[in-house]
Amino acid sequence: MYGPNVGLEIGRRALIAQQLSLNLTGHNVANVNTPGFSRQDGIFSNNDPMLTTFGSLGTGVQITDIRRMRSVFLDQQFRSESHKLGRWQFLSQTWNQIEGIVNEPEDTGLSAQLDEFWNGWQDLANNPQSESARVALREQALLLVNSFHHLSTQLKDLRDSLDSEITTMTEQINTISAQIADLNGQIASAELTGHQANDLRDRRDYLVDTVSQWVSVSVIPQPSGSYTVLLGGMALVDGTGYLSLGTETQSDGVNVTHRVFLENTGIDITHPGGQMEGLLEARDEVVVNQQDQLDILARELVKGVNEIHRLGVDLDGNTGIDFFDPDTTGADDIGLHHLILEDVNHISAGLNSEEGDNSNALNIAALRDALRLNNGQATFGEYYNSIIGKIGVQSQEAQNLEQNQQALVSQIANSKESLSGVSLDEEMANMIQFQHAYEAAARIITVMDSALNTVINQMGVSGY
Repeated sequence: MYGPNVGLEIGRRALIAQQLSLNLTGHNVANVNTPGFSRQDGIFSNNDPMLTTFGSLGTGVQITDIRRMRSVFLDQQFRSESHKLGRWQFLSQTWNQIEGIVNEPEDTGLSAQLDEFWNGWQDLANNPQSESARVALREQALLLVNSFHHLSTQLKDLRDSLDSEITTMTEQINTISAQIADLNGQIASAELTGHQANDLRDRRDYLVDTVSQWVSVSVIPQPSGSYTVLLGGMALVDGTGYLSLGTETQSDGVNVTHRVFLENTGIDITHPGGQMEGLLEARDEVVVNQQDQLDILARELVKGVNEIHRLGVDLDGNTGIDFFDPDTTGADDIGLHHLILEDVNHISAGLNSEEGDNSNALNIAALRDALRLNNGQATFGEYYNSIIGKIGVQSQEAQNLEQNQQALVSQIANSKESLSGVSLDEEMANMIQFQHAYEAAARIITVMDSALNTVINQMGVSGY
């Protein structure tokens, strides 16, 4: 019978639905600053109607599901673009650090030291017998050598720092992979009832978004509610299981670095995408290339100066003496020959023992304009300036690409936020709406209770 009892049930269901909506609103407000949280709302649906002699009549409202405001498409876009941003962030940062290391143009930079070195030979040519000119040349050569050492050491330290960040990032990825696998198990168990575990899914998506900045990952949702997270073609996380990334040292004969691989498979991670891709590229290509170019400059300088210096005669009549250490392999170990360090009289300014002969000093000073680098296309100064120019161009390009990618990621993030983010103004309006609905539902119960009281306690009583 469609009577007061039905009215009480309608009121009860309305109270439950509005109370649940108020709780959801409170949950949203409480998590307004929680990273990765997605706004939730209840899906209202009218109950199945009751067939009566008057036709099909309603029986109230119910909340059939709690919806998580999230877009799978935006999540995929965000993760796809985040790993690209991560790569350019580290490349831009590395180029910026290299710019700071070379510190050009500065009076203390290698370019200025190289110019002063050639000037030192010119000054010696002007006064080949002068001990002060010889001492000044040796000191300037030592300053040049120290500049090479400083640059080489700074680049090596930068590479070591990048290598250290790779091992740290590997540990972080392993930690998050384990957490995602654990959440997969919790979500699969919680969703056996057929309803989504929204808060657990938020935590998992936030972790996936985080790891997508470090490496390029793709996600395959499974019917059980778990995620399969792919790194390249390998399943980094599959259900409650995951593969750890491992690192081990490797040496190229000069530098010791770490290779990254998938444990239990031994497969090297060579192009992981994201920040790790940028780190590997910066460590193994960008910094190494700068070191190689600096080594080429140092070796050619040693070779060129020594070739001419050996032809000269020192103040004691000796010939065949190197100015630089001939065993130099690059900027890291360039140094002066021990005889030059011991006695400046071994500097060969002339080609014979005649007093005032400056022929050899002039020949070495002329190396300033000799085309000895880039297959005979560049002088020492031009070669080094081209290195500096390329660093500036590459740094600016990396910064521009980082900014462009940041703008794209920010745009996607804003779209995600407009859908998933909590608006306090909107939640306050919803709270008032649900509050009034709750009060109205309570009023329905009061009215129906009064009607039942009339039927039960007052109908048929004498005097009524």
